[in-house]
Amino acid sequence: MTEEQKSASSLSTSIIDSNKIFNKMLQLQLIATLVVAVIAVIVSGAHAGVSAISGGLSVAIGAFFASKIAQRRSKEAATVLVNLLKAEAVKIVIIIVLLFIMFKVYKQLVPFALIAGLAASALFSGAAMSKLDKTELEI
Repeated sequence: MTEEQKSASSLSTSIIDSNKIFNKMLQLQLIATLVVAVIAVIVSGAHAGVSAISGGLSVAIGAFFASKIAQRRSKEAATVLVNLLKAEAVKIVIIIVLLFIMFKVYKQLVPFALIAGLAASALFSGAAMSKLDKTELEI
């Protein structure tokens, strides 16, 4: 196997590993959001459940689009850093826009439930990114 083939094979494996990590992250975010939503429904009613789902989904949607930007491959450290910064900026903008829309559209919004769903989803996003960093270092 030539050096070029080894490099291509390694890159392909790296992309597959990254996809698995991002998919697992999104699954965990959705599960955490659903758990918080169920608790919110039990404690405060249906509007709290919808609010929790809205908060969690805003982070999951932002993370999904950010993951597509972060997965762009480059051998230059500066380009990798720029991609990560772009991904984080896109994620934050998407979350802010979605939350703004929710506050404007959903009049029965329960802010505490929304924040709880957002926090649960964000925690799993950070945990998965931490694992991604460790995986990237090993490759």
